Amino acid sequence: MAAAPQPGAVRPGGRTARVREAVLQAAGDILADKGFEGLDLGDIARVAGVGKTTVYRRWGTPGALAADLLQDMAESSLPRARTGSVAEDLRDNARLVVRTLTDPRQGRLFRALIAASLCDEQAARALHRFYAVRIEEWSGCVTDAIERGELPPGTDPRRVIAAVSAPLYYALLNTGEALDEAAADRAAAAALAAARAGAI
Repeated sequence: MAAAPQPGAVRPGGRTARVREAVLQAAGDILADKGFEGLDLGDIARVAGVGKTTVYRRWGTPGALAADLLQDMAESSLPRARTGSVAEDLRDNARLVVRTLTDPRQGRLFRALIAASLCDEQAARALHRFYAVRIEEWSGCVTDAIERGELPPGTDPRRVIAAVSAPLYYALLNTGEALDEAAADRAAAAALAAARAGAI
């Protein structure tokens, strides 16, 4: 017997797509406002204007709903930069991360999803997939740079991209340091210097 598809695994059309969009919008708003502990499926159904039964049948748990929200965010995220310069591409990546994390809604939403991943296995797997998708998308910047001779052969594209965003998430979650363009540019420059030195 075939396994049931994961929530959001098949992108639906028509009314089903509208229901999903409304529910994910409501879930994102509630997560940003109240955190994962405030993610109640009944409340989400009410805010989204859909039947409670529909929400429970399609998603079943707050973790599954958070997972679907992360999948939708990964699919709708901006494509990578293609400036022709690895320094500019990495800077664009870092600045995009900062804009996302400092956005009044998105920043709170990411904090809530990170918190959810610490207490819900489905949310954790979805968060890991989200970052894997985004790192894979942006790793092309590094692959292109290697082909252009800007970075040494053997440079690990995924690790370079992860090195760009790591200090920015560390500032968000641990130190509380300012997240601005200067912080983004420092993160990108540090990752680039390590890559050029063959350390990544």
